[in-house]
Amino acid sequence: MSLPHAILTALLEKPSSGLELTRRFDKSIGYFWSATHQQIYRELGKLEQAGHIRALPSAQPTRGQRKEYEVLPAGREELTAWVARSEDPKPVRDPLLLRLRAAGVVGSEGLEEELERHLAMHRRQLAEYSEIEARDFPPQRQSSEQDRLRHMVLRGGIELETFWTKWLTDALEEFGRTP
Repeated sequence: MSLPHAILTALLEKPSSGLELTRRFDKSIGYFWSATHQQIYRELGKLEQAGHIRALPSAQPTRGQRKEYEVLPAGREELTAWVARSEDPKPVRDPLLLRLRAAGVVGSEGLEEELERHLAMHRRQLAEYSEIEARDFPPQRQSSEQDRLRHMVLRGGIELETFWTKWLTDALEEFGRTP
């Protein structure tokens, strides 16, 4: 149920077309909640049918033109209720962890290279998050509540990437590799 709420959040930040939403997902929400172009368009249709969003009126005929959407009061109410709702954390489902478990049964041939590849990816992501933090949240900047919440999400990403880089480094050391 989270994709519609991610879309409502993005539209409340800025009314957008489906294409703009896809691009914005890739640059922000997509770091922790991914969605394809098709999924976003499908959810836009459902949200519009449910009366949570509407296409903004266009001065020109809309055939062949992109629609820009905004959130209606019912959509804001739904998002507000969802934010306050209780939800248990989801268990981690990472194929790499399953591969490690399987390697305990069938052997670990090729696994070291995969661990190194994952370590490189997590290091790149950590560097990207750190650059965003330095650019968007410098220590001397006065922050609004919105900025503090956005920074908390980013800090969560930084902490997760820090965890993964340390864990993968430790895992590779178990194989006698120094990453």
